[in-house]
Amino acid sequence: MTDKKEILGYVAIIIVGIILAQHLNVVVSGSMEPTFYRGDVVVIQKANFLGLSELNTTDLNVGDIVIYDATWYPEPVIHRIIAKNTTNGQVYYTIKGDNNPTADPVVVSPDQIQAKVITFGETPFVIPKIGYITLWIRGL
Repeated sequence: MTDKKEILGYVAIIIVGIILAQHLNVVVSGSMEPTFYRGDVVVIQKANFLGLSELNTTDLNVGDIVIYDATWYPEPVIHRIIAKNTTNGQVYYTIKGDNNPTADPVVVSPDQIQAKVITFGETPFVIPKIGYITLWIRGL
């Protein structure tokens, strides 16, 4: 009987670990310095997690930090919303890296948003430096 409980305990730990890992994102560039740095890990809320919506992507605000599918870059981008506009009933976001001199080249629709960085007040939930191993493994 103890063996079954022990196995269920291990399975529960693995499931929790997988769920937690899906809510972490490694920062791969310096475009958001000094808010966070390359190799930092941010904790995120996902727009679509296993078919569940944790985030309403049309209800984001200026100042929110999001991860989105950029049309101008092959990988997801993590930057801050600097403007929110509505044209013909459609919401669009202007997004910019804190360390970049200009906004990203194309406005972003809510459908492109993958996740939002969780914040406490105005401070993002960041775990410093632990993502370097991932960057090294991926060759970034």
